[in-house]
Parts: sequence; C-alpha cells; structure tokens
Amino acid sequence: MSAPRVALFATCLTDTLYPDTAKAVVGLLERLGCEVDFPLDQTCCGQMHYNTGYQAETAPLAQRYAEVFDGYDHVVAPSGSCAGMVREIHPGVCGTSPAVERTYELSEFLVDVLGVTDVGAYFPHRVTYHPTCHSLRMLGVGEKPLRLLRAVRGLTLVELPQAEQCCGFGGTFALKNAETSTAMLADKMRCVQDTGAQVVTAGDNSCLMHLGGGLSRLRTGVRAVHLAEILASTEEQPWVATP
Repeated sequence: MSAPRVALFATCLTDTLYPDTAKAVVGLLERLGCEVDFPLDQTCCGQMHYNTGYQAETAPLAQRYAEVFDGYDHVVAPSGSCAGMVREIHPGVCGTSPAVERTYELSEFLVDVLGVTDVGAYFPHRVTYHPTCHSLRMLGVGEKPLRLLRAVRGLTLVELPQAEQCCGFGGTFALKNAETSTAMLADKMRCVQDTGAQVVTAGDNSCLMHLGGGLSRLRTGVRAVHLAEILASTEEQPWVATP
C-alpha cells in the first residue's frame, strides 16, 4: 500500500513567523509514513480579507487554494482557524472542490484519517491545552488534541480552567477592540497560570502568539508551544528545547 500523499498548507502566520511549526508537521507526518509535499504556489486562505469585509477579494484566493491543492490525497494545516475557513467558508465563496473536502486540521488528520493517537512523542513537561475558537466551534475537533497529548510520554497534562473561553485574539478583533481583547487575554493568562503548567499549547499559532506575548511580558516563565511541535518531539529529535 502506497503512502498517502499529503500537502502541507502552512498558513501565512506559520510560514512567516513560526516556520518551526511547519517543519514539525512535516517531520511528524513523515515519521507516521506519509509522503509530504509543500506546494510553493500556496498563498493566504483569505480569512483575514473575508472577516474584515473584503469578501470579493476572498474569491480569487479561495479559487487559487482549490487549484494549488488539487490532486493530493489530503491537505493538512496546523491551524483550526485556516482549516475552518477552507472547509466552512470557501464553498460559499467559490463552490466546493476536492481540495476543500480533503482539508484537515492536524489533530483531525492524525486521529480521524491516520487513526493514531500515540505518535511516538516524548515531551517531559507539565502542559495545559487551550482549545482555540475555530477548532472548537467551527471544526468541532473536541477531544482529539487531548487524546494525542495524553499519549505523549513524559508529558503531564493539566486541565485548563474555563478552557472554552476565547483568549481574546480573534484576528483583527485584537486590533479594533484592543481593550476588550486585552481584558480577555488577562482572564485567559490567569487561568493558564493557575494550572502551574510550564507550557500552554494549542492548534493555532495566532492564539499562541497572543497568549505567549502576554505571558512573556509578565515574565511568567510559561511558554506557548504549538501542538505540532510537542507531537514531533522525541528523545532523539527534540523539536522544542527544554525550558
């Protein structure tokens, strides 16, 4: 049986600011037997345009996505936000396509498509998980990220109080409603600190950027690390340095 041919949809934020997350996804999927490609013609999914009211400008980006990722068995994104945009919004913008129907957020792909929860990871730290809004409410990934984290050797998973509350990022919401966003962030950081975790993780670098920035400014010592980087970490190949 041939290896599934998987395309990595890195997303703008990850490609620009967090390339280690994209590398971790590739390393993880290859370790699990996938053949991974990174289509160089990929661009933005159009979420920023769509959510800011530029819906006409979203259409060519959605169409380009359908063309660039056509022909792959699966498309995997380390972002519930962007995967949700593709699956839920693109069909209404320019119609559905095979690429749209085959797009998955990382934890969905691992659990639902590959059928694995133990990916052979090792991460000896105390970790709490923040379920990002789009992954929780739009994609409905549910317990999948937690099932993956529970199977990581050495990892101590601690429950996040009020986990389902938004961290306050919300894309341009954080810019247009800065005071409200900051207040929401303060509540979320308080919950993270109450867990005593060394690391807060999530499936979206956008939310982790928001959380990590706040936690860093407060000098809490808590690091924000993408789920993919934890799952890619092994004793032999530590993607994430020990705190």
